Amino acid sequence: MKHQDIPYIRIGTSYFKIVQVPTINDEFNETLIKWDKNTIIQDHNRDFLSKIPKYDGSICFPNHIEFSKEIFGFYNTYSPLKHQPKQGQYENTLKFFKHIFGNQFEYGLDYFKLLYEIPQQPLPVLCLVSKERATGKSSFLKYLKEVFGHNMSYLDSHSLNSNFNLDWGNKLILGLDEAFFQKEEITEKIKYLSTSNKNKIEAKGKERFEVDFFGKFIMCSNKEDSFIKIDADEIRFWIIKVPKIEVEDVDFLQKLTQEIPAFLHFIKQRSFASEKKTRMWFTPKQIYTPALKKLVSNNRNRVEKEIAQILISVLEKFDLDKVDFVPFDLLNALNKTRVKTDLTQIRTILKKDWNIKNQKNSLSYRKFTVLSDGDIVLSDNKGRYFSVDKVFLMKNFDELMNNE
Repeated sequence: MKHQDIPYIRIGTSYFKIVQVPTINDEFNETLIKWDKNTIIQDHNRDFLSKIPKYDGSICFPNHIEFSKEIFGFYNTYSPLKHQPKQGQYENTLKFFKHIFGNQFEYGLDYFKLLYEIPQQPLPVLCLVSKERATGKSSFLKYLKEVFGHNMSYLDSHSLNSNFNLDWGNKLILGLDEAFFQKEEITEKIKYLSTSNKNKIEAKGKERFEVDFFGKFIMCSNKEDSFIKIDADEIRFWIIKVPKIEVEDVDFLQKLTQEIPAFLHFIKQRSFASEKKTRMWFTPKQIYTPALKKLVSNNRNRVEKEIAQILISVLEKFDLDKVDFVPFDLLNALNKTRVKTDLTQIRTILKKDWNIKNQKNSLSYRKFTVLSDGDIVLSDNKGRYFSVDKVFLMKNFDELMNNE
C-alpha cells in the first residue's frame, strides 16, 4: 500500500485522518481531523500503524509550481491547486481582467502572476469598489476562489475582530465582500498584516503560536467613498473603481472557470510588465487611482476640510504662496462657522495629520482674521506660528480649490 493510499498521517505524536468534507456546491474541502490511535488499530490492525506516514510537525508552505506535501520532514498544510497549466483559449479571462483593472490591466496581470508564481511576495491591499451593482467585483473573488481553492478564505469584520484566526491565519487570499470597517483597529490590523511576514495563530483552548504570514487582502465594497479610513500618505491600498457590466452573462463565471488551465499557462509564459521596486512590489505611482484620491478626500473630517478651506481663501484673496498662523487664529475663524472644535483638535490635525511643525520661538508673521461679514484682513502679529504652502493644499485639497 502506497503512502498516498493511506488516509492517515502522524504529525509529531498525534494521529490525523485526511477527510474530504462535502460542500453544498458539490465540491469537497480537504481537512485534517484528529483520530484516535486505538480506533485506527480497531479499524485496521496494529501493523497498519507502521505504514502511516510520519512527520516531525506541520508547516504551511505556499507553492503552486513545484508543490510538495512534505517539506524537510514536515507536513505541508497548504493545498495543491486543482487546475494545472494547459494550452488553450482564455479570451474571456483577458476580457474580464481588462474590465476589472482598466488602464492598469498589465499590473493586474502582474498581480495575478505574483499570486501564482511568488505567493510569499507581499502585495498591496486590492480594493474593488463601485456604488453600482453588477460590476463583477464579487465575481472576481469567486474566480480567485476557483483558481486557488482551499488557499483562499472569505472574511468579514467579525472574523478580523476575533482573537481566533485558525481558519484564515495561513491562507493566501483573504477575501472581504461588501467590506465596511467602522472600527479603526480593524483597519490598522489589515495595514499591519499586509506588510508583515509573521502572524500569531490562535484557536479556542489552545496556546498562540507564530507562523509565516503570506496572506493578501482583497476587498469589494459598494461604499466607494467610506468603506475604510486611510490617509493621504497611505501606500498599501490599491483602490479600483469597477465600471458596470453593460451586458450581463449569467454563465460568465463558468466560462472563466473552464479557461483557468489555459490562463495559468499564459501567465507562466508571460513576462512581468513591472519590476519589484518596493516591499509590496508596485510603486505608489503605479497603483495610484482617482478612486484612492476620492476615498482619502471623503475620509477627511469636517474640521480638517474647514481649516483647509479657510487657508485656501487666505491664499487666493492675497495671492500668497504660503500662509502663516497660530492655532488660535484658526479657532477664531472656525468659530464663525458651524463647525465645533477646540485648540487640541486643531493642533492634532496640524502636527499629526498634516505633519507640520510650528516655529520654536515667537516670531513676526502676517496674521489673518475673518471678519463678521466674511471678509479677510491681514495684520502684523507675533507668535510660534505654523506655515502651510499652496503646494500642500493643492496636493491634498485640490477639490476645495477647484470649487472656488
